[in-house]
Amino acid sequence: MAETATETVVVGTGNPVPTSPGTAGVNSQAPGNATTVSNVAGATGGIAPGNLVETDIDEQIFRFQSEDTALMSLMLKAKKVKVNSPEVEHFMIDEQRSTLTTDTAVTASTKVQFVLPLVASDQNIPRDYHTLLVPDVDGYTPDGQTVTPGKSLMLFVTGRDATTDNPIVRAVNGPKANATDAFCTTPAIPAGSKVKLLANAMYETQKEVDPDLIVPRPSIVYLQKRGMNQVVSDYFEAQKKHIPFTQSLIAEQAILNFKRAGNRTLWVGQKGKFPVKVPKLGEQMIYFTEGIRWQFKRELQHTGKWTFEKLIALAKMYFTGEDVPKTALLLSGKNLLEELQCIDFSKHPEVQISVKTNKIGWEVTSIHTVFGDMELKREPTLDTLGLSNSGALIGEDRLVHYMYSQQHEFNDRVEGEEATRKGIVVWDGLALKGACHIWIDGEGDTANAGATTYTIWEKETAPTGDDLVDGRVYLLTVDCPGINAAAQNGQMWQAKVTTSGTGDTATTTTTWSEFTGEIIAE
Repeated sequence: MAETATETVVVGTGNPVPTSPGTAGVNSQAPGNATTVSNVAGATGGIAPGNLVETDIDEQIFRFQSEDTALMSLMLKAKKVKVNSPEVEHFMIDEQRSTLTTDTAVTASTKVQFVLPLVASDQNIPRDYHTLLVPDVDGYTPDGQTVTPGKSLMLFVTGRDATTDNPIVRAVNGPKANATDAFCTTPAIPAGSKVKLLANAMYETQKEVDPDLIVPRPSIVYLQKRGMNQVVSDYFEAQKKHIPFTQSLIAEQAILNFKRAGNRTLWVGQKGKFPVKVPKLGEQMIYFTEGIRWQFKRELQHTGKWTFEKLIALAKMYFTGEDVPKTALLLSGKNLLEELQCIDFSKHPEVQISVKTNKIGWEVTSIHTVFGDMELKREPTLDTLGLSNSGALIGEDRLVHYMYSQQHEFNDRVEGEEATRKGIVVWDGLALKGACHIWIDGEGDTANAGATTYTIWEKETAPTGDDLVDGRVYLLTVDCPGINAAAQNGQMWQAKVTTSGTGDTATTTTTWSEFTGEIIAE
């Protein structure tokens, strides 16, 4: 709800000073006003100028509190990249692909070579002389006559199909028509099979191979120019004040407010730009940076009570993906933090929980798991934004601080006035690097477009009704034969829900496939 400005009549002055209430409802703020004796008098309860008297003052309100603006503090410690434009091409995924997928089935035949039909986004990744492993298909003994259960089929890339651009392969340990044959024939490979990309294999005198095809897909990040001004009149500065309103104290409070507003922008700002007309200078562009809440490619849609099993499942998902970070810092809303602190660890004495001061200087709760250590830290800004049940699991070494211009300060005399204008200007933005980061949604909000959504599933029956969502990945904490006979505790399975027909004749079909955990950024 927007705050409604009120007018406070100041004794001893002829002009009312517009003030507005703070979070406690006290009319003690005069936004957009210069620091003059009259304005300060109006903002401190209507005390007349010359009588700025206060019997006691809490010095804590003037201190910088970096923990109140945790995300901004992380940004200031993140890798800094200077750029020469407010529009930046940002490459989020910095880990190379290791898993490919077939889109149609391969039929067994007597051919020595065959086309491996991959989905469109995978076709160009395997190059000549690469080797590929198909874990879902069993290989054969060296004579090609007997299947070897559990020993997967391996393929060798020999070229490219001119029509489809798919790789042409031959089996390394496939079936043979005769035990003495030098080459294997074509084995049957089901549609949807996962294919693991292995190292290349070169012949005796070979030294040249095709370069790996790495074509990262960038996203455009806008950098937002933010500024803070304060105007202090010479008359105000010359007064002998009972309250120690020195320039440094005023600046601290102004900067703290600047940091808090900036921190909220770093979380939930919306990306955009448009031109504005500036008097005497013509048309100029304003850029709005995108908050990291909208940059996550993995979202955990959480409901119910947090348990030890769920926490371990979260740690596993975070530390064992394609992009493995060095650290795990959970910036949490107060309700989520409370739930995690109240997990019953009594049956798991091997789990170590300690309070420590991390590298940034914050006091955090550290939970040691077999997958890695997770640090829990409250982020007050999430509570301010109405996200108390949510949090962000972030790799501190996977943040990028883009700067179009360095933060700089200025100190100018106000033209035609007996006053000084001081300020700070910064033009920057924060972006997530890599795919390790996980947004934990406890509010029931809609997921980001293009993000892969997860939920922790604790039942042996398959999801139905509102629990069943097309494209969602279910992280199993128990064996779930309702999804698939092979669906085991610890695995991730993805639902594909299709509807045919309309009205009363509509039928819904759910197809389940094991999820590899790889994140594809659009």
